Amino acid sequence: MAEIALDGVSKVFADGYEAVKEMDLNIGDGEFMILVGPSGCGKSTALRMIAGLEEVSRGEVKIGGETVNERPPKDRDIAMVFQNYALYPHMTVRENMGFALKLAGTERSEIDRKVEEAADVLDLSQHLDRRPANLSGGQRQRVAMGRAIVRDPKAFLLDEPLSNLDAKLRVQMRTELARLQSRLSTTTVYVTHDQTEAMTLGDRVAVMRAGELQQVGTPAELYGEPTNLFVAGFIGSPSMNFMPAELDGGRVKLPIGEVEADELGRGKAGDKVVAGLRPEHFEDASLVGEDLQRRGVVFEVEVDLVESLGSDLYVYFHLESERIESDQLADLVGDSLDETGAAHLREGQQQIIARLDASSPIRRGEKAKLWADTERLLLFDPASGERLSSKRA
Repeated sequence: MAEIALDGVSKVFADGYEAVKEMDLNIGDGEFMILVGPSGCGKSTALRMIAGLEEVSRGEVKIGGETVNERPPKDRDIAMVFQNYALYPHMTVRENMGFALKLAGTERSEIDRKVEEAADVLDLSQHLDRRPANLSGGQRQRVAMGRAIVRDPKAFLLDEPLSNLDAKLRVQMRTELARLQSRLSTTTVYVTHDQTEAMTLGDRVAVMRAGELQQVGTPAELYGEPTNLFVAGFIGSPSMNFMPAELDGGRVKLPIGEVEADELGRGKAGDKVVAGLRPEHFEDASLVGEDLQRRGVVFEVEVDLVESLGSDLYVYFHLESERIESDQLADLVGDSLDETGAAHLREGQQQIIARLDASSPIRRGEKAKLWADTERLLLFDPASGERLSSKRA
């Protein structure tokens, strides 16, 4: 096990494209760190620089306190698992898992011991004499993990290892990976574009956008205290709703009503801001008591769509409002996050998603009164995207 540190690390390709920009990141000994972000944000490039598969243009990569920029991958004592498991089809599970040790000249008895120990951890003991073609996707993924485990490396590097699995199996394998990492306590860097994986697996999560780190923190910190519009919109499913707002002294004017601003949200009349509110911070007004209603805003909308998930209702509606101009929000929509609930930015309208109690009688096409918990409101600067304040009590 070892600490991993990226100190001002950048990657510039031959055509001048800068895939990673001045990245500073410290990963603790035994920590499970997730790199997450949309396609093309530089997360896999950063992982490959740690592994030695990409040359570092500027900065230092340190593993266990030693700079490894000039070391080839085989001398960095790391093990990598890719999206494509790259198992040898003509070899058995036992042979696949022990192949790297065989190449290193390890004694046969030691190879067998390590392979059998890893197979026991991964529930593969009964499959050791089978070939990859006779295994399920989840079993092949575990074989690839086993091949990494037997080497007892300082760190595991995983590049979207679950993306080839179906949705149900991904959920199962997330649980198994979390359990395995906790048991081995090996420093792990895991790359994914799936924010659900990031939130459920990592000790800490590093959010990337266009080659730059946006925020590093625990899943709870990213969810509750995002530093900017991009992180706020990327983390959470369905995504945070955004709407244009205007400061007026000690109040914030929203398309759904007016609320008092906290000290950081105060500004001169006419200052434009972006207000963010998560879907779970709305409720059917008929299900909210009067005392709670006074802490927020009650407003009426026409319901565009209702989706029932059994435990919750997702209610879609639109607000008449001016378009929000923001590069960070444009990146979110451009990455097709609208499929998981990111607000659609349409001229003159803003789509909002409310996550309501399943007992709500609200139906599609009807008028409905909703309540918004404006104590949870987040305010952002539209130009820089930085968070100004929250209305949280």
